[in-house]
Amino acid sequence: MITIISGTNREQSETEKMAEWIYDLVQRHVGNKVQLLKLTDLPDCFISQQMYTESGQDQGIAEIQRKYMIPADKFWFVFPEYNGGVPGILKLFLDAVSVRDIRGTFRGKRACLTGISTGRAGNLRGMDHLSSILNYLQVVVHPNRLPISSISKLQNEDGELDDLSTKHVLTLQMEEFLAF
Repeated sequence: MITIISGTNREQSETEKMAEWIYDLVQRHVGNKVQLLKLTDLPDCFISQQMYTESGQDQGIAEIQRKYMIPADKFWFVFPEYNGGVPGILKLFLDAVSVRDIRGTFRGKRACLTGISTGRAGNLRGMDHLSSILNYLQVVVHPNRLPISSISKLQNEDGELDDLSTKHVLTLQMEEFLAF
């Protein structure tokens, strides 16, 4: 099972659109062995002082962990650059799901990273940061980490990915990741 994670809780974001495009691409190759987790679907109240104890974990987070994280063999993180790094909600989510069954959630699994930015760097710093976090959690990160820069220029008027070279490198990244 592959879980694609749209790594922001910003509604209707460029990241969410890209994650949906990648989900459709992967689904055409692996069928129902892929699922999409949008961090916009996180429970509003999962942040508390008790979130770092198993008994204090929000039940919505526990359910997301059971459905999307534990059964996955691979994760594909699609996430924007926020202040030169990863969105705080993505880090907080990883912290929350590491409280209960950290080994079953992360150890020995594989991850693919696609960074999104409206600027020039395609979230290179954020991909380095997330790679370090995932390596700490004993997740193996695929070496082809893809930065996508100037995302708004790669779409048509309807907001759909329209750039052939970007589609090509994403397809290549997917093929490599499926074989990884």
